[in-house]
Parts: sequence; C-alpha cells; structure tokens
Amino acid sequence: MSKQHTLIMPLDMHLHLRDGVMLETVAPLTSYTFSGAVIMPNLVPPVTSKEAVIAYKERILSACGYEMQENDFMDEDGLGGGDFEPLMTLFYQNYDEGFIEEIQDEIFAIKLYPAGITTNSEGGVKSFDIETMRPTLEAMERLHIPLLVHGETDGFVMDREAEFMSIYELLAGNFPDLKIVMEHITTKAAVDMLDKYANLYATITIHHLLITLDDVAGGMMKPHLFCKPIAKRPEDREALLKIALNAHPKVMFGSDSAPHPQDKKEACGCAAGVFTAPIALQLLCELFDDHGKLNNLQSFVSDNAQSIYGICPEFKEVTLVKEAFKVPEKYGNVVPMYSGETIAWSIEDVL
Repeated sequence: MSKQHTLIMPLDMHLHLRDGVMLETVAPLTSYTFSGAVIMPNLVPPVTSKEAVIAYKERILSACGYEMQENDFMDEDGLGGGDFEPLMTLFYQNYDEGFIEEIQDEIFAIKLYPAGITTNSEGGVKSFDIETMRPTLEAMERLHIPLLVHGETDGFVMDREAEFMSIYELLAGNFPDLKIVMEHITTKAAVDMLDKYANLYATITIHHLLITLDDVAGGMMKPHLFCKPIAKRPEDREALLKIALNAHPKVMFGSDSAPHPQDKKEACGCAAGVFTAPIALQLLCELFDDHGKLNNLQSFVSDNAQSIYGICPEFKEVTLVKEAFKVPEKYGNVVPMYSGETIAWSIEDVL
C-alpha cells in the first residue's frame, strides 16, 4: 500500500498570479489545493489603490470559479467565499494615514519592493529614509497591517540579500510593533537574522530548499530555475532546510511561484521566476519525507502562518500519496519546474 499524507488547510504565503490570460491559466492550479494565498501586487501598473485591490480580487476569484462574497477570510467566524481566499496586498508607497485607514479592510498586508530589483518593481522604494517612511509604517503598526519585504539591495547579485540585513534591522528596530516578513529568504544571513527581532518572520520557497546556483548555471543554463532572489550556495540551502524541516515557528511556506510565458523564459533577457504552484505540495511531501520530517510539514504549510497572522482559513483537506507523478511539459504556455520529469508524490484527493 502506498504511503499517504494529509494536509489540512494548506496556505501559500507568497504567490504571483499575474493578470489576464495568465491569471486564468494559473489561478485554478493554486485554488485547487490551497485554502488561501498571499497575492503579490506587482502588476503593470502596480496595485496601489482601493479600487485596484478590489478589482484584482474579483478577477482572481472569477478565474478560480468563485464570486466575491461579503464574508471575509479574516472574519472572526472564519467564513469566506468559496474554498480559496486570495489575501490581497498593496504595493508599498509612502501612503498617508487616512488612505491606509480607508483601505485596511480590503488588504491583508503591504508589500515593499526596492525599486527595480525584480519583476515590475520599478515603482518601488528608492531610498530607505526612515523619517520619510515613518508616517506610513507607524500607521501600519497602529492598524496591525503587516509589512512584506523583498529584501535585496542593488549590489553584487550573490550578496544582495545579505546586504539587506542592515535594512531589516533598521525597520525592525524603529517599528517594534510592526510585523515584518522577510519574503522568500535564500541565505544563512537571513536565517541568522530571524531570531534577533521578535517582529521578524520569513517565508521560504520550495525551489530554494531544493536547488543552489549550481543547478541553475553550473552546466547548461536552466532558465526555468532562474529566479530573483537567485538560488545561493549549498551552505545557504542547508540553513534554510534546517529551519523549514524543523518547522521553526517564525517561518512559513511561500512558493513565490512566478509564471512567465515560455518565450519570455527561453530568451535572451530571461524573465526571473520559477513556476511551482501545481507541484508545490507534492515536492514538499517528497522533501520532508526524504528527511524523515513529514510530521512537521503541516506546521510549515499552514499552522505557523495561522499562528503568525491570526487567521482561520477555509477548510480544505489535501491527501497526497507516494506514487510517481510525471510533471506536465506545460500548463498553458507556462513551463513548470521539473517539466517532463517524474516526482515521487501525487495529489490523491482534495476535500
């Protein structure tokens, strides 16, 4: 009899869905197995208004086959529309307090990008001047709105995340009641930073738990493994594995699944992003099982996020089985990680 494992209310705490035809292709692949996902706001143009947040959420729910409901994912009774909830984020700018108060009920968090550091982030923060940012961050602190951060400088590509640690210290130290999430961490430096401040948390992707830069560019270039932040050294991956496999209470799964059309990935000027949404849970089961840590996976993919954010997801039960699954070559015009390869676990049932 094949080995089985059940996950209750899986959450993807960092997801890119894009828009238009791409949204229609990829959104159902996440909503099928996840109870909810934190949706990134770096569209073109970025999501910077209340109207844009509401309209984008409606498009996501429509792509998933749902309609907008009055009940919200964060209601005290835990009710929501359908069995998947997009947790909406606002693209960080220096907003005034009145605007943040007006939009607070429509957003889950605000996402900060350094200007130009990743896909569609040209309108991001150009200078981390704390006094300029203070009105926005103090309002977020008072209203309990988390700050999600893409933590990279514009320095040498292998050092960008490590160089950003001083900015995390600046933010965490100046705003101790602001919940700050270091998104998709990739380095030992970020792991070491995690427990220095009570208000710092982190998401980790499946691909950064599996690959190093050598897998991307050590032989022939593999564009579908190229992402930002780039995969780092073996010692960085080992540090990530240690806290993820042991379900450190301040870390959560966030896929950073980032779809691009095949012609944008297999091209000069290759777009950054690894598409893992339809195989994320299968890969996590395989990884945790291989390390004898399968009992910790529930905390990593749901329980920690529920505790950190104080949320109650829609009920969903996903049963996985240790049976070979051949990853499709493509989903629409998006090539997934491990395209055409066979992985060890499959989705058996979703209730």
